[in-house]
Amino acid sequence: MYFNNKIVWITGASSGIGEAVAFAMIAQGAEIIASAPFVEELEASKLKSPNPDRYHLFPLDLSRPDTIAPVAQKVIEQFGRIDILLNNAGISQRSLTLDTPIDNDRKVMEIDYFGAVILTKAILPQMLKQGGGHLLCTSSMAGVFGFPLRSAYSAAKHALHGFFESVRTEYYSQNISVSIIIGGRIQTQISLNAITSDGSAYGRMDAGQQNGITREKAARQILKGIRRRKLEIWVGGFELLMIVFKRWFPRLNYLIALKIKAT
Repeated sequence: MYFNNKIVWITGASSGIGEAVAFAMIAQGAEIIASAPFVEELEASKLKSPNPDRYHLFPLDLSRPDTIAPVAQKVIEQFGRIDILLNNAGISQRSLTLDTPIDNDRKVMEIDYFGAVILTKAILPQMLKQGGGHLLCTSSMAGVFGFPLRSAYSAAKHALHGFFESVRTEYYSQNISVSIIIGGRIQTQISLNAITSDGSAYGRMDAGQQNGITREKAARQILKGIRRRKLEIWVGGFELLMIVFKRWFPRLNYLIALKIKAT
């Protein structure tokens, strides 16, 4: 199997898409380095995994950028190689642009964008040394075009596209694959944990999300895309057609986007 004995590092691994991908890869023989801010959540996730012996905990808080490189060094020292790095951790936001304090913009950008950039820069030299690897980041349809109440989140996801597409062009000849995961409607807790204008959690699931695909189905789509080393891995249902509209019929996409419910 493709993932058998591969060393895979996943951030945001204690819940949602990250956990589902981790479990799916473990079932196919991968060794998972699981990162998230809270040890208790990682330990609970490990107990649920198909093979806890292949689920290795490395707590990591991307909102503390000075801690990322030291954790990366520990991972490299222990495992010797990283075959796949999935930058999946992130937070979202639910507030109008003018109601969003700049501190919230910075917080979302720090975790969703700079966290992925710092970790990638810490791991990429090792991938080059070992002769190649696969870098991934989890974006969103909000990384392709803007959505209401998500200006900070959309900006961070757009930034990921620019960074990782540039990395792809620079290192493709050195056997570095780069894939951007573009998520549509998936049943995760991202809206529950999204920050509002006062910094508190949004606390409810978006209606569109409730009707989205399961995280297990999302994981299957992601693993298929990784095996094929796709440049973009689209994850979701028919709502992904909006990406096509954006690229080929931008005016139509704009009109549709205006009718999207903000919650």
